[in-house]
Amino acid sequence: MPLDPSFIGRSYPPSQPYDVSREKIREFADAIGATSPAYRDAEAAKALGHGDVIAPPTFAIVVAMKTNETVMFDPELKLDYSRVVHGDQNFTHHRPITAGDQLVSVAHIDAITSRMGNDMITVRTEISTVEGEPVTTAKSMLVVRGEDA
Repeated sequence: MPLDPSFIGRSYPPSQPYDVSREKIREFADAIGATSPAYRDAEAAKALGHGDVIAPPTFAIVVAMKTNETVMFDPELKLDYSRVVHGDQNFTHHRPITAGDQLVSVAHIDAITSRMGNDMITVRTEISTVEGEPVTTAKSMLVVRGEDA
C-alpha cells in the first residue's frame, strides 16, 4: 500500500531527553573505529576548545534513530517496516555533541514520493539540547520496497 502524501509536513512530539555520557561516546567511537583522542580524553577535547569529550559526527544517528521510530511505527502512516531499506543519511552539525548533553529531538516528514513501485520517505530530525540550543539536523531517506520488489 503506497504511503499517504498527506503526511508531508507532519511533525511528531519531542522525544524524551537522551543523556550523552563519556561511556556512550567511547563505545560508539570503538564500534566505528574512530580514533580521535577527543572522543575519549576530556583533556584532549578541551585542548581543542571543547568543554568535554565530543562524539564522532555520526553519533547523532543514535539519537535520531530512536526518534524516527515514532514515524516508522506511526499506525496511521501504515509503513511496513519489514520492507524498508536505508536510502540516504546526512547530518548538519550546528555544534559537536558533547558528554553531559541532554538532547531532545523532533521528527518531521519532509517528503514522500513514489518511483517504480517503491515509496521514499524523507524524515528530518532536529536535535537540540533540553534548553533549546540546536545541535544537529539529521535527514534520513528510507525506501519502502513495493510488493513486487
